[in-house]
Amino acid sequence: MELFRFIIFGKVQRVYYRKFVSQALMRKQVRGYIRNLADGTVEVVAESIDDDIDDILQVLRDGSPQSKVDNIVYEAIDSSDLVYDGFEIR
Repeated sequence: MELFRFIIFGKVQRVYYRKFVSQALMRKQVRGYIRNLADGTVEVVAESIDDDIDDILQVLRDGSPQSKVDNIVYEAIDSSDLVYDGFEIR
């Protein structure tokens, strides 16, 4: 199990992006969180289990019907200090 931090660029705030992504990732039983950042991007921290990183990326690319994802950057991060229950919107 690995933990990844994703930053999503594009039209992803005020278009229900967080709600759609959180619901899709909950259905896939992914743990982590999603939140808006001050610069207009969205941050997702998610656990990847059994190489499902491609599934997570597809959910992030799809987003909500009103969103438009221009780019996604991600990196593996240390999970030692993160606390979350399921997948949540912050």
